[in-house]
Amino acid sequence: MSFTARRSSPPMVPQQSAFADERKLSVSIDFGAFPGRAYGSSRIAAGKVQQILNWPGSFETFRKIPTCLLYDQNGQILAWGIEAKNAGPIPGAIKCEWFKLFLEPQALRDESNVDPRLPALPPGKRAIDLIVDFLTCLWDYARQQITREIGAVADLDTADVWLTVPAAWDATGCQIMRDAAITAGLVRSAMPGDNEWRERLHIISEPEAAAVHCAAMTDVHRLAPNQNFMICDAGGGTVDLAVYKVMGMLANLEIAELCARSGANCGSLFLDLRFRELMKTLLADHPVHLDRVSLANFMENFSETEKLRYMGEEDDDKMFHFTCFNVEDPDDPAVGLINGEVTIPGNLLRREVFDPVVNEVLELIEAQTKKVDQRLDALLLVGGFSASEYLFRKVKEHFQARIRVIARPSDCDTATLRGAAQYGLARRPLVSSVVAPRSYMLKVKLPAEPEDWLKRPGYIRENDAGVAICENRQYLVAKGAILRKGQRLKRMFCKFSQTPSDRMFVAVLYTSDSDKIMRYTDEGEIMELCQWTIDLGALPSFQRHASAPTPDGFYTEFELGLELDSAEVRGVLIYQGQDWGRVVFDYRT
Repeated sequence: MSFTARRSSPPMVPQQSAFADERKLSVSIDFGAFPGRAYGSSRIAAGKVQQILNWPGSFETFRKIPTCLLYDQNGQILAWGIEAKNAGPIPGAIKCEWFKLFLEPQALRDESNVDPRLPALPPGKRAIDLIVDFLTCLWDYARQQITREIGAVADLDTADVWLTVPAAWDATGCQIMRDAAITAGLVRSAMPGDNEWRERLHIISEPEAAAVHCAAMTDVHRLAPNQNFMICDAGGGTVDLAVYKVMGMLANLEIAELCARSGANCGSLFLDLRFRELMKTLLADHPVHLDRVSLANFMENFSETEKLRYMGEEDDDKMFHFTCFNVEDPDDPAVGLINGEVTIPGNLLRREVFDPVVNEVLELIEAQTKKVDQRLDALLLVGGFSASEYLFRKVKEHFQARIRVIARPSDCDTATLRGAAQYGLARRPLVSSVVAPRSYMLKVKLPAEPEDWLKRPGYIRENDAGVAICENRQYLVAKGAILRKGQRLKRMFCKFSQTPSDRMFVAVLYTSDSDKIMRYTDEGEIMELCQWTIDLGALPSFQRHASAPTPDGFYTEFELGLELDSAEVRGVLIYQGQDWGRVVFDYRT
């Protein structure tokens, strides 16, 4: 995938801070298996976060709705959210769910890594198309609802929008999400000359947003300055983990990340998928109960009732009953099919459905604790999956001897959504530092040093200027490095141009999950993340040399700046200390 940012240009006027206008509306979207929408402003409800609770398709209130789309056979949207989820069979219609999981890093690198249990995408549509469609529906409805709730025309065209993404996503997935949000119209130019409108869209990691919400409730969790806490954001699709320290005085809340985040696809959705596989196994000889409608009926019964109430070992002797949708073929006691109901013993549900997923969550938490060389004072579970009594009990059993407080904060299912809105309302950075979850590096050609002649003489070549150079790795940031939020990592570069037309510089950005610092390009595995394509033609030094070219060519010196926050990677072209434009990225998927 490719995207275009601002081209090289004269020095950029410093951007207005994202936190400058304290009266501006701030809107947050937690886009997961069950997304929600919150908003706030100092002008509304004394600055408290407000949440949209009324949604199309229901007279009840819902804090979050299913990420579900219903298309007709021509690819047109018939319904979304609750209406799509509850829609009955329609000839030719295609129901789409869980499509956010197609942006998981391994799936983006190789489509064969997509979990085969996920529903296939509709013909001719990509995951980003479905995300754009859903966000468009969500945003159009929210505009109307926010205006209705605050009793005035909401100026959403100038609002800051905060969009959450899983911790395990890399910059490619985050950029796809940003592109989708812009295409869906979440941010747009509000007036002539509004050139920085894209900067009103902020991407924030789910555990960081949840941490902001939880840290603000220090009176509940008895957190004090200099204490450390882990966030386990157990959602529908992913489980994300991060560790933070409470910094400074609580009246001026600030938290700092302590170690690299982690995450995996082991949310509550995977209980549903394992339950579906169990039903297909039990009823393999009774296909009348395995059609699409019947399976959907079984899964809804499990997801809406038994999944969160299930208690584990104490339910081993309990029988769980699931009513069949079809009345034919009502009995086969050998597989628990009796009088039109499938009866499943609790110990079978635990072994085949719950334990494999819950154990994966416990392993993730254990691995995250080992990354921290300081005491953990609290483990806070948030997200929809955290409401599972069995998961919460197993976490307490495994970690209460080491961690003093293990708790689910109030509003745990919407902690990420509310935290993102609180971040926007604060009008200041609440997270002071982040930890690089992986290494970022460039392949560069540097003047050969004695070590290169000794270790990699085959890598050494003469460039056009007759200088011996060696292909190396230049680290912009190593995995685990602690960075100030928004800190810019700068490196000086020099391009040789034989003629004035040779003005483009292409740098390839790579990532590595290794903790080892590697000098040469053949040491260890690296993955190509994106290309930076830079037009140097507007720089004064290039123009000066280009206006009086010589047969020997000329050099142009410049800097590249890399900015990392909790979710995104941004690049800036710098010349003599001034920003000269955003770099054009070309993401490799």
